[in-house]
Amino acid sequence: MSKLLKVGIIGCGGIANGKHLPALSKNKNVEIVAFCDVVVERAEEASQKYGAEGSKVYADYRELIADPTIDVVHVLTPNDSHSFITIDSLEAGKHVMCEKPMAKTAAEARAMLDAAKRTGKKLTIGYNNRFRPDSQVLKKVCEQGELGEIYYARAHAIRRRAVPTWGVFLDEEKQGGGPLIDIGTHALDLTLWMMDNYKPVSVTGSVFHKLGSKENAANAWGPWDPAKFTVEDSAVGFIKMENGATITLEASWALNTLDIDEAKCTLCGTEGGADMKNGLRINGEENSRLFVKEIDLSAGGVAFYDGASERDIDVECAAWINAILNDTDLVVKAEQALVVTEILEAIYESARTGETVYLNREKVAK
Repeated sequence: MSKLLKVGIIGCGGIANGKHLPALSKNKNVEIVAFCDVVVERAEEASQKYGAEGSKVYADYRELIADPTIDVVHVLTPNDSHSFITIDSLEAGKHVMCEKPMAKTAAEARAMLDAAKRTGKKLTIGYNNRFRPDSQVLKKVCEQGELGEIYYARAHAIRRRAVPTWGVFLDEEKQGGGPLIDIGTHALDLTLWMMDNYKPVSVTGSVFHKLGSKENAANAWGPWDPAKFTVEDSAVGFIKMENGATITLEASWALNTLDIDEAKCTLCGTEGGADMKNGLRINGEENSRLFVKEIDLSAGGVAFYDGASERDIDVECAAWINAILNDTDLVVKAEQALVVTEILEAIYESARTGETVYLNREKVAK
């Protein structure tokens, strides 16, 4: 644990400044030594605020990963560049934290996983909602069998009017989609992780472009430009797993609903159920009576990782650095993130073709 890991940041925009840099700067086991962005001024600002003494600034990520002293790279760029930057970084001998989603396409995500296996370097994806206190408690409930076999689940990523109007969020070419790939990915990851089920066999999806064309629309971050709104405003997926379990996934940036939930899940099992809609609630049956148990998450948390606070982004960062320093298993495995991307891609394909998309047929046949 005495080694101080040297970290390079590729992409110095909103997710870097809002999540990764604040968390890394608190971690006593790292120093941030390099910053890269196509807008060099952003990299310079990040370097001045978070960089170690003598930290370097680059406009080309290939120059950053050519530095042999850098141990870890965080890839925080638009979705369409996740794959090739991650692969190049792994092949340059770096461990990689890539922001969610893993990639724009499943083929790109598979190439990333192959590169990690080939190089022996660690690759994780930024699904920080696993590290929230409610998520950690619910995961333990699931692992202990309190819910029994979880055979139905709902993954929630619903905003009423919260369309991100900055960066490239509305650009389908750069991002691969809208709320489904942006926030739906968090809800789906959380749900699959709780169920410990990564074997989808069929996916049916609907994608809607209904509200994005509205002028001067009410929105948390001000009206969007309809001409730039090239992604969906909402989407729904129906996913069947190899063991018969079923998941519904709902995602929206703009939807006429008051039922608002983001990065949450509802689980239904043979012994009980759970949801994250009003805090964390466990429901079940005891002595021929139904019960609901509300978990008090304010009563002090568990120190899941030494030195980490209860903020999910800090715990995520500590877990990631801990896995590198001690060569332990990752909490968010690339194999799991690949399945998330495969399902999201299948929802988009199903919506486009009007047909159900079948996955892993060969595995099922065996």
